[in-house]
Amino acid sequence: MLTKRFQRKIENFTCEHCGSAVIGTGYTNHCPTCLWSKHVDVNPGDRLATCGGLMEPKNVEGTSAEYKIVYVCMRCGFTKRNQVQAEDSVDALISIAEKKI
Repeated sequence: MLTKRFQRKIENFTCEHCGSAVIGTGYTNHCPTCLWSKHVDVNPGDRLATCGGLMEPKNVEGTSAEYKIVYVCMRCGFTKRNQVQAEDSVDALISIAEKKI
C-alpha cells in the first residue's frame, strides 16, 4: 500500500514510559520530557506500523543545528531517527548523549 511520506496528525497522548501528558502539534513524535517514542508509523503520521512497541532513545547525533535522536524499538528492534525539538528536555538529551561517551 502506498501512503504519503508524511501525514500531519495532531494527537495528544500520555507517554507510556514516563506518564507525561503531551500536547501534539502534528509534528510531535516523542515525549519531550523523557524523549521516548512509540513504534506506530511506517511513514510519519500514517499509523500503519503494527508493532506498537516503545522506542528507546539510544543516542543523539548530528550538529547543534540539526541534532537527531536515534531510537530503537524495544519490541522488534526497528531503528529510526527523529529531529530534536525546541521543547525537548535538555537534561534528557544530555543524559542520552553521556551514555555514549
